[in-house]
Amino acid sequence: MSNNIRPFVLKETNWKSVKKEDYQIAILPWGATEAHNFHLPYGTDTYLAEEVAILSAEKAWGKGVKAVVLPPVPFGVNTGQIDIPLCLNMNPSTQLALLKDLLLVIKKSGIQKLVIFNAHGGNHFKQMIREVYLEFPDIFVCALNWWQVQPAEKFFKEPGDHAGELETSAIMYLFPELVLPLEQAGDGKSFPFNLKAIQEGWVSTQRVWSKATRDTGVGNPQFSTSENGRRFIEEVSGSVAEFFEELGGLSLEDLYSDSQAEQN
Repeated sequence: MSNNIRPFVLKETNWKSVKKEDYQIAILPWGATEAHNFHLPYGTDTYLAEEVAILSAEKAWGKGVKAVVLPPVPFGVNTGQIDIPLCLNMNPSTQLALLKDLLLVIKKSGIQKLVIFNAHGGNHFKQMIREVYLEFPDIFVCALNWWQVQPAEKFFKEPGDHAGELETSAIMYLFPELVLPLEQAGDGKSFPFNLKAIQEGWVSTQRVWSKATRDTGVGNPQFSTSENGRRFIEEVSGSVAEFFEELGGLSLEDLYSDSQAEQN
């Protein structure tokens, strides 16, 4: 096998390799295609979802965990950005249909665990996971958001919510050729709702991006550095790899502690 072919990355590997593997976990990177201020690529979320998933799987694979990273889904829920050119929207109902299609393949392939590796704030999978359980109770499905794995404040002065210091630093580290000079970036200023309950967090809605932001960014990217992006990604991928290792070692019957045994 060529050293350039990674057996834990499905789009790179081949049937000769796949037919010999007994994969424990399938990992589905899920991103979006949307504007990220002036300086970051439209594919920021998809680039990050796939690359950090691969880095995590590589670390887990080195510890004997048979995890395979599926090709990423590049379309997220972007209803709030629909008036911004080429922010590509996929409705939650469509995401659910896609997830069911993929779960059927995963089941036929004998894999019992799926991790959705999310990198887009507009994607929310909890309700979908509840629904797919009715059709696929024999597959453990979970979702993680990669930028919530580690406390961002530990690495960044102003992490930001969208195309801010965190995301910019991450792309600067992984794909520096895709980042425009920071002097071309907007300041990421956003405009909150005039409703107190939403400001306090106990009422939720979606933002209309063209009204809530000045440059589609939320958070100032000016403090971004490749080194801070590297540190954050190393910590995140290490934590996720530990999760993969723990998950890979558990049977579905052992996902819950035995409360009866604890009482005894």
